[in-house]
Parts: sequence; C-alpha cells; structure tokens
Amino acid sequence: MRRFLLLLFPMILMAESFLVSSIPLPKTYIQDLDPYDCDDECLRDLIDDGQIFSFLAHAKKRSQDPELNDIRLIFASVLNLGSSHRGDEVKIAMLLPHKRIGRYAYSTTNAAFAYLLTKNQSFEIKSFQIEDESSVEIARALQEIEAEGFYYIIAPVTKEGAETIAGLDSELTIFIPTINKRDVDTSSGSLFFGGIDYRAQIDTLLAEAVSPLVIFYDKSSLGKELGSYTEQAFLNPDIVDMNSTDSSEVSAFFSDFSKDRDQDSTLERKSYSYALKRDVSNLEHQIKENEKIQDGSFILNTPIVKSGMVMSQLTLYDTNVTNVLSTQINYDPLLFSMTQYRDRKGMVIANSIGENNNVLIEANNLLGNDIVYDWINYATTVGTDLLYQMITQGEREYELNLVDNQIEYPIMLSEPSYSRFIEHIPITPSESYREDDDVFTP
Repeated sequence: MRRFLLLLFPMILMAESFLVSSIPLPKTYIQDLDPYDCDDECLRDLIDDGQIFSFLAHAKKRSQDPELNDIRLIFASVLNLGSSHRGDEVKIAMLLPHKRIGRYAYSTTNAAFAYLLTKNQSFEIKSFQIEDESSVEIARALQEIEAEGFYYIIAPVTKEGAETIAGLDSELTIFIPTINKRDVDTSSGSLFFGGIDYRAQIDTLLAEAVSPLVIFYDKSSLGKELGSYTEQAFLNPDIVDMNSTDSSEVSAFFSDFSKDRDQDSTLERKSYSYALKRDVSNLEHQIKENEKIQDGSFILNTPIVKSGMVMSQLTLYDTNVTNVLSTQINYDPLLFSMTQYRDRKGMVIANSIGENNNVLIEANNLLGNDIVYDWINYATTVGTDLLYQMITQGEREYELNLVDNQIEYPIMLSEPSYSRFIEHIPITPSESYREDDDVFTP
C-alpha cells in the first residue's frame, strides 16, 4: 500500500493545473496472459511486489476485500482503463454561473468528473457557462444543452438561480447541489436538490443550548436568515415548525435583522443577537464586561474566519461560556490553525457529511478537490451518483435517501479536539460532577 501511495504522489502534484478538456483521454487496455487464477492473497502479493499491471489483469471482478476493490478502482481511474461496460454513453452537463459561485464553478465540475472517472464507463461531461441567473440567460443555456443531446444537468446555482430554474419548469433532469428544496417553492418532478438543511442542523444544535443564547451572524442573506431562524426557534420552540418544508411559512418569522437585538420570551428564555460587519475585527463592545451573555450558549452563523475571531475574543475578554455551537459552515480543518484549543474547547459543530467512499476521496484528491469537508463538492458527488443511477440503472454508491426530490443527509455532532474532529457525546441530565472532589459521577 505504501508503494501504491508513492506511485500516486507525483500525479497528485501535477493535478493542480487540471482542466477538463473536450479531447477524450486515451484508453488503457490490459490483457491477462497468465493461465492461473489469482485469489485475494495472490492479489495482495502482486501489490506488495509492485506488479500493478499484473494485479489489474487479474482484478477484473469485484473482490470481497474492500481494500483490494478500492485499489483496483483507483488504478482504473488513474490509468483510464478501457471500459468493460457496454452501453449508452453517460452524458452530463454542468450549468455554471461563474460570476455568482466563483471557484465552485471549477470544483463542482471536478467533483462530477472524478466520480465518473471511477465508473469504468464511457462518459461525456461538458460545461455551459451563463453570465447571470436571469430567466432569459438560463432558458437560453437549457435550450443549448438540450440541442447538444444532454438531458441530465448539474447546476450549482444560488437560491436566485434555483428559483429561476423552478419557474422555467424544464423537462430536463436537473440536480442542484447548492440549495435545499425547502428554500424553493416547486413541485417539479424533474428538479432535484442536494443542499444541506441548515435549519435542521440548527434544530439539532439547540438541543445543546442553554439560556441566554448569544447569536453571532454575518450580514449576508444566508447569515441574516439563519440568525433570525435561530432566535425564533430558540424563543418559540412550540411555535416554529422545525420540519416545515414551506419556505414562506418559515419566512414569516424573519424580521429586519440588521441591528443588535435583545429578546425575551414568556418561557424565560433570552437571546442576544449581534450582526458582524465584513471588516469587523474587535468585539470589545459586544463582549467585554457584558454580564447579559455570561454562562450562555454562543451560536455562530458566521464563516470560519469570523468564527475564529469570535472564539479568540471570548477567551480574551474572559467570558464564561457554556458552549459554542455552529452549523456546517465551520466544519473545516482550517479551524485548528485559526484557533487555540482553549478557544474551541466546548465547541459543538453540526455536520452532514457522513457516508463517503475512499475511491472517490482519492480520485478527488488527484484533482485537488475536497469532498471530505467541502459540503458543496460532496453534494455534487452525491448528485452525480444519483444521475448516474438514473442513466445506467446501476447501483448507487451513496445510500442516502431521496425524499420528495431532496437528498436527506444525517446530522452528526462533532467536537474539534486537539487536531481532529471527534464525535460529540451529549451529557445527559443524570450526569453530574461532585463539587466536593471534582470527580465525575454517572
């Protein structure tokens, strides 16, 4: 296995300049000239001896050994082995609003490409760029896509773009990895969604929260929306329908969320909300000697740089913190280099990236792509898997449920430990510390 990784290392170094080309890659075919069978033990010996092509010649069928299967699929992807699957070519179009989604125009294309590369099946993937997400521009692109014989599309668009696509009511099969269906009013049977459910993550996190709840959010549209939802869900747990799929119903609770706010409720719960400007770097006014927020739960609906700043200043100003809660946005290994352990101790992060595939992880790594922590790339991979199954009628790699045309992700709670994320195990009310000797007593 060590030799295998050494072989891949120079390829990983060269992968940074990768661009999808319209010129098809050359196929590699390996002929088995050995008259003897080779079992799993034999295959392992071939790998250990560095006999890669002999291994591939024998490893044509799926093995009961998952590690051998992973090695076979990765080498098949790297060497672009000739397809053993005969059938219609898989054709997927990428609808890309470059100016709106930036780097994700490239990374989502790479994620789809990496998935198809592992399938040992002929395929074509083509990007169609759009200048904006207007109805005219998207309609033009969809007509062009269909004219070129593509009927399955991955569209990493914003909420505006998703609403535009829904309004066009196209008969093409379109997967949107960036948006959750509950945020778009549509009943289309050909429109599928892969965005994670931030509100469901907030619901899960609030089970860990105590009063007062201190909410930090940025002034982006998503930040305001999540900040307002967090406040209302905490103060009115019996009023807000946590599982509502009606975006208009949830939006009824959203108010002008542009100022710092204090909110009380008849349930004696309290919340304090603070909007963070783009260029803010000092939170002395909000945190220092602020008795209202002592011993509270702090929930961060902020990007990782701002979250690191908030946590470091909570430590700087000696704030008594019960815990710090965050959605998927801060499930990022960059957190470990941006914060000290004492700053993030007691932090709980909701994460929906669970089920994954070692072969797909390695294939993405070769292209400089991340599907372990980057949820949009992960959702794109899941969506490509779904479209591939629709086209080929094969089995899906991901067993995530599809409910009402929305991918359903599990929600797991993690803690950023010293150098990695670990599972968060909630402390139940029956668990306590004896104050006399500080001994934990279950």
